[in-house]
Parts: sequence; structure tokens; C-alpha cells
Amino acid sequence: MAGVDEAGRGPLAGPVYAAAVILDDTKRIRGLNDSKVLTALQRDRLFDQIREKALCCSVAQASVEEIDTLNILHATMLAMKRAVEGLRLKPVKVLVDGNRIPTIDVLAEAVIGGDALVKSISAASILAKVTRDRHCEELHAEFPHYGFASHKGYGTPEHLEALRKHGACRHHRRFFSPVAATFTTAQGQTVTVSVS
Repeated sequence: MAGVDEAGRGPLAGPVYAAAVILDDTKRIRGLNDSKVLTALQRDRLFDQIREKALCCSVAQASVEEIDTLNILHATMLAMKRAVEGLRLKPVKVLVDGNRIPTIDVLAEAVIGGDALVKSISAASILAKVTRDRHCEELHAEFPHYGFASHKGYGTPEHLEALRKHGACRHHRRFFSPVAATFTTAQGQTVTVSVS
């Protein structure tokens, strides 16, 4: 049985990540829970344990370009599909957090609130979240004036102010409202803003 979850549907920048995890019943991992209720330190510790003790796991993403082309829901489903297909072992069943299931060739079930109820989904939520957060730290190194390391791409007041001041960079999701506004001038012309 594989658990699947995503991280990064709501942010204004960066890819959406998904992970699939098949846990080993003989190697217990203490403290698994929805990644959102764990501290960054707890997530990092559990990330290493999951990678070490799970039977197999896979992390995948859908790019900003795919999010802009497909929309965030379809891009999320694509990232989940890639994560399941990336597993070394084929699961007999996939449990997906939420109310939608990606198109995969395995029996699957959606579990609302699954990241708090099903250990393998909790593990997937942690892998996806930590991987995405680490990617945001890389974005911060490239574009420090946006503050990606602190807000992880979410639409915080700090991030919105940086967008107003600097425009959008290539890592922003162009069709998300606050970002889209930076691509349109007062005359209604679309412009591409590049920040280096």
C-alpha cells in the first residue's frame, strides 16, 4: 500500500511536489503526522528516517510551466502520477490525500484528511513538504529579495510587497492572481519581468 500527498498547491511560486511512500511494517517510524502540524526540525528528522526505513519512496514535481499550462489541479495530479510511477515497487493500492485521484494504473482511493490518518500518507506529506521547502531555499539563494526561504512562495505580505517592488521572476506562477497583476502594465500590455 502506498500513500501519496502533495506540497505546494497554494504558493505563488515554484513547482508543486508530490511524494509516494510504501512503508515497511517491520521498521516503525515514530512521530509521523501531517507535515503541516510538525516543526521544520521534526520534518527534517522524519524525512531522513522515511528515506532510510521505507520499503520505497518517490518524490516528483510538476514545473511552474506545467502549472501555468495545465492549471494547478491538473499539475498536482501529474506530480502525483509521476511519484507513483517512480516507485521501485508497484503498490497493490494507492491511498491519496484529499478528494481526487490521479490517473494511474493501480487501484486507488482518496482519503480526506489522510495526511493525519494514514501513516504512509503522512510520510508522503513530509517528503513532499521538505523537498519543496529545500527547493525554496535554493530559489532564495538565486533571488534573495523575494524572501523565498521564509515564506516558501506563499502570498505573505512580505512576498506581495517584493512582487510589487521587483515584479515577478521566472519561478513565479504567472496565472496566479497577485503574480498575473505584475505582468500587465497600466495600458493593458503584457510584459515579462526578469529579475537577476
